[in-house]
Amino acid sequence: MSISVTLFNSLSKPLNFGSEHQNRFQNPRKWHRSIFASSSSPAAPSVDFNALETAIAKLLQKDSDAVKESLDKLSELGWAKKWSSQPYVSCRTTSIRELTTLGIKNAENLAIPSVRNDAAFLFTVVGTTGLLGVLAGQLPGDWGFFVPYLLGSISLVVLAVGSISPGLLQAAINGFSSFFPDYQERIARHEAAHFLVAYLIGLPILGYSLDIGKEHVNLIDKRLEKLIYSGQLDAKELDRLAVVAMAGLAAEGLQYDKVVGQSADLFTLQRLINRSKPKLSKDQQLNLTRWAVLFAGSLVKNNRVLHEALMSAMLKKSTVLECIEAIEKAE
Repeated sequence: MSISVTLFNSLSKPLNFGSEHQNRFQNPRKWHRSIFASSSSPAAPSVDFNALETAIAKLLQKDSDAVKESLDKLSELGWAKKWSSQPYVSCRTTSIRELTTLGIKNAENLAIPSVRNDAAFLFTVVGTTGLLGVLAGQLPGDWGFFVPYLLGSISLVVLAVGSISPGLLQAAINGFSSFFPDYQERIARHEAAHFLVAYLIGLPILGYSLDIGKEHVNLIDKRLEKLIYSGQLDAKELDRLAVVAMAGLAAEGLQYDKVVGQSADLFTLQRLINRSKPKLSKDQQLNLTRWAVLFAGSLVKNNRVLHEALMSAMLKKSTVLECIEAIEKAE
């Protein structure tokens, strides 16, 4: 899930908040577990969206300046009031108590990777094959021996695949996860938070996906791309990207007792930190993460109506422009 945030592959692809995908727009599981421990009116008839549509199409050629210019013009016309409405962000010392006060559930455990989907998948495989093995033991003759034996070996094969090729097992787990009642809604909530916070901060969105195993929001900004590529990301821009990176995690934390899609988001934030200057100490990195969750969570909570409207649009697989319209028209 995301945001799940993949930074750059070959450092030439757009910022990708979530899983990697090459159409419309992995889930590392390792992160320091002490991170959290110590209203607008509808468009006027005179508003022309052609320029914005053209600019968004140009994003495929990485023309982020055209999108910014189009949205800035719409903002001047009084339509895109939400675009870049939160441009100023600055990290400050943040405590875990502030996250709890904001309404984030189990804030001290936000950085601990969830094993819900993995455990459910393995339990189902072992339980199902075990039950079928017992039933197959009642078959007559040699069938009562060989069939349970073959069924029992399925669990061993699954474990072997997980050891040799974790990606294949993860794909199976992702597919199995879709049977959870909250799965699609959780993905939409997570990715919509990345999308909304990026829009409010003023970062152009290239695309998104809610497809199983490919959930993400793609951002693109030529200036930021150069800074990241050269390892010269300054504190101001790092703060902005950190807030977008933590938006999905924050949105889940505000809604659910247990966050599921945090691993990729935390991993991407670490990659951003690694390409910033000056280098941050361990304590500074932990504080940046807490603050980014707090700031992103505040934006999502204070713009709940916009977030819900965007979720609905994304669940309908709306275009980026339609998603932007959903944000601006939400009351």
